[in-house]
Amino acid sequence: MIQKIVILFWTFALIAVSTAGFAAADPQRPLSAGGFTLGTSINDYSFISRDNFVKEVIVSDIKGFRKGFVTYGTCERPGEILRIRLKYTDKSYPFFEKLLKQYKNKFGSKPKFDGDSFGHVKAWKWVFTDEDGKRVSLILQHNLKNADESIGNMLKLGLPDQLIAERECSNRVDSQTQEDVSEELLTPEWDVLLPQ
Repeated sequence: MIQKIVILFWTFALIAVSTAGFAAADPQRPLSAGGFTLGTSINDYSFISRDNFVKEVIVSDIKGFRKGFVTYGTCERPGEILRIRLKYTDKSYPFFEKLLKQYKNKFGSKPKFDGDSFGHVKAWKWVFTDEDGKRVSLILQHNLKNADESIGNMLKLGLPDQLIAERECSNRVDSQTQEDVSEELLTPEWDVLLPQ
């Protein structure tokens, strides 16, 4: 008797799950938003007005690192490198612990903890001032759980004040070139506002 009840329960559970899947299935898969369509070339859009306030290039073939990202300015300091992020080849936590010891020996034994409160991302941060009085930020990070962060071990070296200056320059350019928005453009057109 109990066996029949268990079988009936699982049968109804499977039917409920499969019907819920059909009921929740979206009749149309969205591929476009804001006038852009996934999978098309960026060169197909003539209304792109300008670049972001920074650009990033990907680098590889650096000894000890599997990949890197170099960010440079496009507005206040065009072409000037403002941030370097490098992923170590060894992703392991024991390697991170060795790195952290070497970092503390070289850059100071009391960095600030800059990771998350759950312990998924462990990051230690040093802040310095260069010879020109610019703030320099150095972060050593370990992450194997948070998909929003780079997986493995990474170093981040940057000029945070220069990155802020780039953003402010970009905002000034935006405000100078932006025309008054007409009332017609402020009226919601749901076909335009929702993904298609």
